[in-house]
Amino acid sequence: MKKEILLAAIFVLIVGVFLAADPVEGYWVSVDDKTGNPTAGWQIYQSGGKLYGKILGVVGYPPDVKADKCKESYPNFPVPGKVNQLPVRGTPWIFGLTMDKPGQWSGGNVVDPETGNIYKCRITFRAADGKRYKVDTLEMRGEIGLGIGRSQFWRKSTQAEVEGQR
Repeated sequence: MKKEILLAAIFVLIVGVFLAADPVEGYWVSVDDKTGNPTAGWQIYQSGGKLYGKILGVVGYPPDVKADKCKESYPNFPVPGKVNQLPVRGTPWIFGLTMDKPGQWSGGNVVDPETGNIYKCRITFRAADGKRYKVDTLEMRGEIGLGIGRSQFWRKSTQAEVEGQR
C-alpha cells in the first residue's frame, strides 16, 4: 500500500512539472530601450508545442490600426491572408519558436509590424534577482543573422495592463 501511494505521488509530481506553464508564457510589456516607456502589451503563449506572441495593446495607435508597412506574406506566418491587411492587435507577430529548455526558446521569427522587417527570434526568461533584474524580465532578441541583432527587455505584467496600452 505504501509503495502504491509513493508511486502515485511521484506520478502526480511528474505530471505537474510537465503541465506547468513555461515562465515565458503570460503577459508582458515591451519597453523602449532609450526612454524606458512602454511601447506595447503582449501575450506570450504556447500552441502545438510552439511559442507565439501577439500584441494586445499598442501605445500611440488606435485599436484598429493595420500592419500596412508589412509585406503581403512571410514564410511560415501563422495567420492566413495578406499580412499587410491584418490588424496589429491580436496578430501573432512572434511565431514558431521551439523550447530549448524551460524558459528559453529559439528557432522562430518576429515581425516588427511598424516596419515590416522580419528577424530570427530568441526569447529567454530572466527571473527577478533583486540585482540586474528587479522584476521578472523577458529578453526578446531579434537577429538578422550571424548573431547580429539586439535584445529588448520586457517586464512581467497583467492582462488588464497589457490590454490597456494606448
